[in-house]
Amino acid sequence: MQAWFDSLLALLALPEYGLSTLFFVAFVSATLLPLGSEPALFGLLKLNPELFWPAVAVATAGNTLGGAVSWWMGYGAHKVADKYSKSSHHLRALAWLEKLGPRACLLSWLPVVGDPLCAVAGWLRMPFWPCVLYMAIGKFARYFCMTVALLYIWPH
Repeated sequence: MQAWFDSLLALLALPEYGLSTLFFVAFVSATLLPLGSEPALFGLLKLNPELFWPAVAVATAGNTLGGAVSWWMGYGAHKVADKYSKSSHHLRALAWLEKLGPRACLLSWLPVVGDPLCAVAGWLRMPFWPCVLYMAIGKFARYFCMTVALLYIWPH
């Protein structure tokens, strides 16, 4: 099993598979699973600096689609969550999110709270496409700024 896993990782590390691997990692990291896609993006760009814009675009697309999946999960979980949602903090957060509407999804790039925010947007039944648009803007800004900063700090 270990040999198979090692050969799979070696295959995915090849430059021709780098963008698809980055898409998968970015997609999974936008769900509620604890995974960071920034190291994958940074590593790919250190090996292939000419892929800057395609890599940022692929990471943004994967992460946005993962956020959309979280939105749908939240949409489906609405009935279950209603049973357990009577705390004052919960009600205050919901009021804030309802006031902002889909623009709250701009904050989907934030660590820890960003991914659940996409699910809460679905749970609140905010409009899907505006939420996805704001998710994409926020996630693109995060990938662009973080990648530029990391490449500035470690240029070689």
